[in-house]
Amino acid sequence: LWDLFVGPISTASVNTTVAPTPVPSSELIPPPPLYYSPFPSGQQQPTYPKNASWSFPPNFWWGVASAAYQVEGAAKDEGRGPSIWDVLTHRVTNFIAHNDTGDIADNQYYLVPSLADIARIAALGVPYYSFSISWSRVFTFGSGPVNEEALAHYDDMINTCLQYNVTPMVTLYHWDLPLVLQNTYGGWLSQNIVNDFVKYARVVFGRYGDRVQHWFTINEPIVFCGFYPLPSHYFTQTSIPAKQQPFFCGQNVLLAHAEAYRLGKSMIPNSMISFKNNGGHKIPLTNSSADAQAVQRAWDFNEGWFATPTFLTGDYAPSLKAYVSTFLTPFTAEQKQLINGTADVFAHDAYTSQFYYAPDGGIDACLANSSNPLYPVCVNTTYTYSTADGGWNIGPAADPGSPWLHKATDWVPAFLRYIQDTWKPAGGIAVTEFGFAEPFEYSKTLLADIRWDPIRSQYYHDYMQGILIALSEGVNVVGCLAWSIVDNLEWSSGYTVKFGMQYVNFTTQERTYKASFFYYVDAFNQYLQK
Repeated sequence: LWDLFVGPISTASVNTTVAPTPVPSSELIPPPPLYYSPFPSGQQQPTYPKNASWSFPPNFWWGVASAAYQVEGAAKDEGRGPSIWDVLTHRVTNFIAHNDTGDIADNQYYLVPSLADIARIAALGVPYYSFSISWSRVFTFGSGPVNEEALAHYDDMINTCLQYNVTPMVTLYHWDLPLVLQNTYGGWLSQNIVNDFVKYARVVFGRYGDRVQHWFTINEPIVFCGFYPLPSHYFTQTSIPAKQQPFFCGQNVLLAHAEAYRLGKSMIPNSMISFKNNGGHKIPLTNSSADAQAVQRAWDFNEGWFATPTFLTGDYAPSLKAYVSTFLTPFTAEQKQLINGTADVFAHDAYTSQFYYAPDGGIDACLANSSNPLYPVCVNTTYTYSTADGGWNIGPAADPGSPWLHKATDWVPAFLRYIQDTWKPAGGIAVTEFGFAEPFEYSKTLLADIRWDPIRSQYYHDYMQGILIALSEGVNVVGCLAWSIVDNLEWSSGYTVKFGMQYVNFTTQERTYKASFFYYVDAFNQYLQK
């Protein structure tokens, strides 16, 4: 498989499990102004009183997150089969910035119990770690024989978390689809994937359910379904029209998630299981009725694509259903019942917000013209306020390699309130990824400069305040997970875009805390009820 579809694989210099190493106390000193040493003295900062009306409840869970392909490395080791991302990184030229790959990445596969990751977050008092399991490690071919070496590895991962009093949270699928399933029947485009995913889930739930109580079935289907159609000539082709492919994927995701949820609750009755939605707050650019309609369509085709069936009706919102009913098989009454109610919390990867407005010529004209590039959603987006409102960005821009991301933390309370009011999740809302790509961090060469990440630090500070405001106003936010534990392979951006709260020297694999990590932790030191 590897030689036929992927080609040569890079390997790390460390390819056996490393023994644990203590984190030096000098590394745990926060940056100024969070901490000043006794000498030299003389620094002065204005003091800001703690807001007595804010607090995180005692059972609020918080931590950091990662994903298998982005951090593990060991691409071909111990029985792992190729995923579609091994092909995308190795064979599709310039699909990834600098043609970077996940062959080695952060080498977390071998550094799990070491200085590298779990011990380092535990040293800062981080109580939760969310990571994903590689499907093509557990099932080399996506189905069939189970790879015991992979299961033993994740045993070590989970046990190491527990050893350090870090609660593991596991995602079954974070985009790394086994290549064989894509080439055999089209991956998520085929309903065949539902049974294969449930078989995979059964093995993983059965192996780790005695130690893992927090589960996410599927991560950000809006994004990975949007990868379809995959690049031509590298995967088995399909006859499904290109614009329809994301929605075939989405329908099979809903069924696979629902089946896995029902299975997981039967095997691990007291568990928390959900899927991870994604997006951001959707703000009308103007107060026109056309822009209000555009915003509603944006919700329906994004978060609502998966949230409305899962939390409300078992079926799509009307505007989305009007489109997909022309080519998708409608859900049966049994399928609607299966899907509805299959999330214990509203888990949302919520990085930013943006403005929406109606296209030139109007929404109706767009809907009548399937060749319109905005069809079928038929909305426009921007990150800048209207000219009448000054034309300012919604907030500071992230690294140019992440043009979709701006610091829009002042919209966090409204966003969380909208989710609660619209989908009414009985178990509350969890922000399961949020983070910021510090601009031009890739071009910095001095470690002292890299460690000081001012916009990311302010992002975490202000985002946590946004959650605290929402909590104080009665929004049931139950947890949050920062992205990411370390610099890693940021998918098509490769290693050029940095989201890590720890710098990684990819030659030595040494990790170093950035200032933003301390600002994130400080919010809980200040406001978490003991």
